Amino acid sequence: MHQARLTLDPAFKVAPVRRRTFGTFVEHLGRCVYTGIYEPGHPTADEDGFRRDVLDLTRELGVSTVRYPGGNFVSGYRWEDGIGPVGQRPRRLDLAWHSTETNEVGVDEFVRWCRKAGVEPMMAVNLGTRGIAEALDLLEYANHPSGTTLSDLRIANGVKEPHGIRMWCLGNEMDGPWQTGHKTAREYGRLAAETARAMRMVDPKLELVACGSSSSSMPTFGSWEAEVLEETYDLVDYISCHAYYEEKDGDLGSFLASSTDMEYFISSVAATADHVGARLKSRKRIDISFDEWNVWYLSRFHDTGAPQDWPVAPPLLEDHYNLADAVTFGGLLITLLRNSDRVTAASLAQLVNVIAPIMTEPGGRAWRQTTFHPFAQASRHAAGDVLRVEPESPAYETKAYGEVPLLHAVATHSATEGTTLFAVNRSADGPLSLEIDARALGGVRIVEATTLTDPDVYARNTADDPTRITPRANPDVEAGPLRVLLPPVSWNVIRLA
Repeated sequence: MHQARLTLDPAFKVAPVRRRTFGTFVEHLGRCVYTGIYEPGHPTADEDGFRRDVLDLTRELGVSTVRYPGGNFVSGYRWEDGIGPVGQRPRRLDLAWHSTETNEVGVDEFVRWCRKAGVEPMMAVNLGTRGIAEALDLLEYANHPSGTTLSDLRIANGVKEPHGIRMWCLGNEMDGPWQTGHKTAREYGRLAAETARAMRMVDPKLELVACGSSSSSMPTFGSWEAEVLEETYDLVDYISCHAYYEEKDGDLGSFLASSTDMEYFISSVAATADHVGARLKSRKRIDISFDEWNVWYLSRFHDTGAPQDWPVAPPLLEDHYNLADAVTFGGLLITLLRNSDRVTAASLAQLVNVIAPIMTEPGGRAWRQTTFHPFAQASRHAAGDVLRVEPESPAYETKAYGEVPLLHAVATHSATEGTTLFAVNRSADGPLSLEIDARALGGVRIVEATTLTDPDVYARNTADDPTRITPRANPDVEAGPLRVLLPPVSWNVIRLA
C-alpha cells in the first residue's frame, strides 16, 4: 500500500479563498443556451422560459460567476440582435460553430437568468469583427442608469435598473487562427488597450480581462502575453488563460496528472506578467482569469467535422464524463485553489450540455455528470484562507510529465467553518494511506470524509443512472493519528473541526 503524509497549519496561508474561482461559462454553442438554461416549452420552465431544474442544479453547483456570450461565438456577435421584442429579433449565421443563432436569449435575458441563479454576470465584448464603439454601446446599454439613448432603450425594453456588470472580457482567444477576426499580439494589444481606455472613461472601476494564450501549446505562448501586456498593462486587471485536457491513446497516468501542465501554465503567465510590469516600472500586479478550463475530448470534436447545414442549437461537444475525468477535473480545481494568490477568477467551460457538469434532455430530464461533484463540494466547503500544502508522497512515471506525485492536495481554513482538505489519489493500482499532521490546528478531528470513486474508472452517470458516480462516506478513517485511506483514482474531501 502507498503511504503519504501532509501537514496542515493555519500559518501557511496562500491567499483568501476567491469566490470567483467557482465561475462557469454560458456560450451560444450547441445546446448550452437553447434546451440548456432556456426552454420555454419544458415542464419546469418558469415565466421567462428558463428551466427551473437547471436553475436548481446551478445553485447546487455553487456557481459564483458566469461568463457570457462566448467563447468563439462572441467574435462575430452583434449584441443589438438580442434585445427588444423576441419575435422581431434577427436570425444570424454563427460562423464559430456553423449554426443559426435565433437571438431569443440576449443580454437582458441572460442577466435576468443570473439574478435568478444568484450568480454574477461576466460579459465579453466582440473585438473580432467589431471594436471600441460597439463595446461602449453595450456598456452604456447594460450599465448606465438612464438619460441616454441606449440606457433609455434598455428601460423601454422592460429593464429599469442597470445591469451593473463589473467584469468584462476584451474579446476571446484572439491568438487563435480559428477565431473570427484573429489578430497578431500587437494588433490585438492595441485594440484591447484602446477599448479598455474608452470603457474606463465611462466607468473607471470596471474589471477588465485581456486575452492571453488559448493554451500553453500555442506557438506564440509567452510572447503573446508579453506583447499584449506591453500595450495594456496599466489598463487591465487580468490576463486570461484557457486550457483543456483529455486522455490520449489510453494514457491514463498522464491524463490524471494534467494539473502538472496547468501549474506550468499559471506560473509561466505570472512570471511573464511580472517581467512586463518590471520593464514598465509599474507597481501594479496583473492577476490571472483562468476563464476557460475543463476536461474536453477535443479530438472527438475534430473527428466529427462541422455540420453540413446551419442548424439551430445542434448537439455539439456533449462529452459524457467518467470517473477518471472527474478525478482529473478535481486535480485541476485543486491547482486553481493552490494558486489563489494569482488566479483570482476562473470559469469552468461550460455550464450545461456543452462539456458541462449538467446535462439535459430536450423536454425531459436533467442530471449531474461526474464532474459536477468535485466542483460542488469545493464551492461548498472552501472557505477562509487557502493553506499551502506540500505532501510527502510516492511518485509515478508519466509519459507526458515525467515523475509526478500520486497525491495532489490543497486545504482551506476558516476560524468559523473549520478546515477542509481536498485530495486526489492518482494511483490506478492501489489505495493511498494519508496521514494528516494537524497539531497546529489544536485538538481537531475528522468530522466528515467523502470519496468519489468506482471500481471502473470509466464508469459514468446517465439519465437512467444519475447517481452511479456520487460522493459517498469514506469508512476508512482513523482518529489517532489522523489517517484516511484514499481509494485508487479518487477525489476526496476531508473536513476537520
